[in-house]
Amino acid sequence: MARVVHFEISCDVPERAVKFYEEVFGWTNQRWMDQPYWLIMTGDRKTPGIDGAIQPRTDFKQPVINTIQVDSIDETIAKIKEKGGTVLTDKMDVPKVGVMVYFKDPDGNISGAMQFDRDAMM
Repeated sequence: MARVVHFEISCDVPERAVKFYEEVFGWTNQRWMDQPYWLIMTGDRKTPGIDGAIQPRTDFKQPVINTIQVDSIDETIAKIKEKGGTVLTDKMDVPKVGVMVYFKDPDGNISGAMQFDRDAMM
């Protein structure tokens, strides 16, 4: 079964958002590589929950995006299309993480699908 494993919050001023979530919820963050992308740790990994990221907004309608872990990105892309969804991006390599796409479900909700690179995660 596929699980939500990551979320992304898009912001006009990511640095301000990082500080907001840090001060309000106690979340910690780490900038990812040299990108304007901050990985957010929302709590102890031994308790239920997921971690996410804060990134610059590229579209004023950009929603919070949940990313769902999948075993096969190619099979998932085929199922998305077969079941009435729309794939929004080409497959994207995420260095040292895996490969992903963004998609819309039939109601227009945007999510991500990520196939982790097991070798890179070890």
